[in-house]
Amino acid sequence: MPELRLAQDAEADALLARSPLAALVGMLLDQQVPMERAFAGPLTIARRLGRPDLDAHEIAAYDPEAFAALLSEKPAVHRYPGSMAKRVQQLCRYLVEHHEGDAELVWKDVPDGRTLLRRLNTLPGFGKQKAQIFLALLGKQLGVAPQGWREAAGPYGEEGSHRSVADITGPDSLVKVREYKRSAKAAAAG
Repeated sequence: MPELRLAQDAEADALLARSPLAALVGMLLDQQVPMERAFAGPLTIARRLGRPDLDAHEIAAYDPEAFAALLSEKPAVHRYPGSMAKRVQQLCRYLVEHHEGDAELVWKDVPDGRTLLRRLNTLPGFGKQKAQIFLALLGKQLGVAPQGWREAAGPYGEEGSHRSVADITGPDSLVKVREYKRSAKAAAAG
């Protein structure tokens, strides 16, 4: 099992490393909140469900209002817990409908990086950039490296880059990713 350091919390990172669904949900939550908080979210959800892991079937079938309340409990899982609860359920429903509820089937036995990028792009809540970042995370840290994955991941697949969560391996690289994002935001603004 790979060792991840995305949440900067040993228990949350262990869940991300062993659970493909937790990793996908963490990536889905990674917007408008600090990366560590987003990737700690799956563990918080699992604990609130009273489970050691997330289950796509259970989340897909959960009452939407009750699931939104679960994510809204203090501290909230996300800055926008209601809308993110809806997105997590949409993702899980999609996985149940198209991948037997098994997130790993999205990338298992995929023939190449372009195909994997297309599959990730079809996931609810995953646009091109999020799909490329998750593809880079799969290739760089989770051992899912079909032919052409770096090219399909675009700049996020570059060796030695510090552009995204795919490049976080500890506190030092987290700082470098944050610095890159700040400089990219400043360059775009001005």
